[in-house]
Amino acid sequence: MIRAVAGKGWNGAVRELQGSCAPITPLLLQHYSTASKTVYTGSEILNYMGGLDGEKKQLIHKLVNFRMKQGKKTIVRAIFHETLHRLARTDRDGIELISDALENVKPVCEVAKVRIAGNIYDVPGVVDRDRQQTLAVRWILDEAIKSKKKSKNSSRLEECLFAQIMDAYRKRGDVRKKREDLHRLASTNRSYAHFRWW
Repeated sequence: MIRAVAGKGWNGAVRELQGSCAPITPLLLQHYSTASKTVYTGSEILNYMGGLDGEKKQLIHKLVNFRMKQGKKTIVRAIFHETLHRLARTDRDGIELISDALENVKPVCEVAKVRIAGNIYDVPGVVDRDRQQTLAVRWILDEAIKSKKKSKNSSRLEECLFAQIMDAYRKRGDVRKKREDLHRLASTNRSYAHFRWW
């Protein structure tokens, strides 16, 4: 296949694929043509394919940027796309499944430590909507990394992330337990809610 592509050039190879990947063919033609110098990121191709709204776009960027280390976004994007391909093998849309899984693990309330008259109290409070999503993404990614480190066989991060997302979607697993523990702690300390000043 590489020899055929090398002989025809990118435009001929992409035109040959028009039947199999028709939705992204215009983007590929524009990207690999010699006249155009536009560079498309993976999220732009996802937007073109699915027509994602603003919240889902923000969710994809948040998932990619939270995992990124030392500016290596292409590696994280590859992990995320592999996870999306694994999720696509299920009966639902991958991005819808991720957003539903995050809805299942978003915390509604949390506690903050407040010092009053020399004593430290756990004061419960309601979590802002953006912080709910941030905490859910952070917890899922952290648990995926922990489960990758715990596994004795060399499982990849894509497999661990897929497993954590599916557990969160089914309302079970360590991330869901973390959410329930936080809610239990907040309900235990609800008598200190009047100390909340922020």
